[in-house]
Amino acid sequence: MSSEPTTGRIRPATPDDVPEILGMIRDLAEYERSLHEVETTEQQLVALLFGGTPAAPGIAATTPNGVPAAYAHVVEHPDPERGTRLGAFALWFLNVSTWTGTHGVYLEDLYVRPQLRGSGYGRRLLQTLARLCQDRGYRRLEWWVLDWNEPALGFYRNLGALPMDEWTVHRVTGHDLGVLAEGADPAAPDGAR
Repeated sequence: MSSEPTTGRIRPATPDDVPEILGMIRDLAEYERSLHEVETTEQQLVALLFGGTPAAPGIAATTPNGVPAAYAHVVEHPDPERGTRLGAFALWFLNVSTWTGTHGVYLEDLYVRPQLRGSGYGRRLLQTLARLCQDRGYRRLEWWVLDWNEPALGFYRNLGALPMDEWTVHRVTGHDLGVLAEGADPAAPDGAR
């Protein structure tokens, strides 16, 4: 039996963590004023994080050989009063840079429960991902931050993160995604089809 304390221990997520991770995803979305956009189910999150196995049929993203499409690390911080086991999580996936010729880590979500902010959990989760990048030869750790989220922007600046102001994120979703997939876009200017 390990004598390592449970509180504050960072580890890869397990399927048992999924309900609590999904709850924190909803908390994050509510903070970001976007709770109405969260459609993810526990079953989808299991498939994303653990692949299309018999325990998690690939109902979310279809990936080659049923491998996970994303990964998560969690911070154990049991709170019996709130009925929670986890204090924070980082959900990430691999991206790629043709300029460096390597993968990188794209951090999709980093969330620390409000009562635990300032505990060092966010920094330690980012350190874990930075070490993973170093160990695997990945050259970048990237993420987006909402322009109005000053607490997060300040936190990331203190870690040495630089905003990529010269890039603008673009997204195609919903109906327009279907139109693009079909190869037609009646709203496209001439020559852009």
